[in-house]
Amino acid sequence: MITNIEKCFQESAELKLEIIKNSGFDVLTNIGDAIVESIMGSGKLMLCGNGGSASDAQHLAAELLIRLKPKNNREGIPAIALSLDSSTLTACGNDFGYDFIYERLVKTLGNKNDCLLVISTSGNSLNVTKAIKAAKNMGIKVFGFLGSGGGEAIHDCELAFLVPSNDTARIQECHIVAGHALMEYIEDILLDKQFIHIGNT
Repeated sequence: MITNIEKCFQESAELKLEIIKNSGFDVLTNIGDAIVESIMGSGKLMLCGNGGSASDAQHLAAELLIRLKPKNNREGIPAIALSLDSSTLTACGNDFGYDFIYERLVKTLGNKNDCLLVISTSGNSLNVTKAIKAAKNMGIKVFGFLGSGGGEAIHDCELAFLVPSNDTARIQECHIVAGHALMEYIEDILLDKQFIHIGNT
């Protein structure tokens, strides 16, 4: 008898295998190359999402800011999750509404050399789509980790990694694998180019 727990593992594994078989990974390497170019041009990576995707944004920002692989005790890589500050989030929610939080932060903290990575299982969250439009208007490159058909977000993302599923949990599981792969790719290239160095923490 297959338990619900085993079913979750099987579904997650099958979806990842489907991505390996059908998707290819050029989109992730292309996103990584653009982020590397941004960072080497004095830019930073901004990330945002809602709920579990906000947690993923924070998780991935930490991998760059601190370190990803224990053997790579290196300098930090500039990244910021836009959901970190609870005072700012609640002030905006109270004063203007939560639909405007990421747009406000992109407009205030973003620069044209930056990149924005939005993480959304639906691609339709209004605070995310507003942030995307604000970033594009500022000349900031926008990339997406999205689910299903990509929703509204896919239309304004330069590149998007799409998970072919409508199941929120399974999409998020693939997003964090893709995120780890992307952060490792960025770290490896920056080390290879000697833009960051081991031991200079």
